[in-house]
Amino acid sequence: MPLFEYRCSSCAQTFEELVTAAERDRVACRHCGSPQVERLLSTFAVPRDAVTLASAEPGPCGACGAPQRGACALESGKW
Repeated sequence: MPLFEYRCSSCAQTFEELVTAAERDRVACRHCGSPQVERLLSTFAVPRDAVTLASAEPGPCGACGAPQRGACALESGKW
């Protein structure tokens, strides 16, 4: 179930709500109860060690599209 961030048009409070797709149109402000809410674009955080691990993983070759570095057809002379 996704977590969405909302801002109330009536009282200007922001809040987060766990919402299923069926409930998305029925969210009300938890401060004043108004149904006049706007879903906000939320950001997310990535743990620092996840970034380090991701950058250490081999990725696709930018030249030929090989799935792993070192498997490039251009480097091995297969082209």
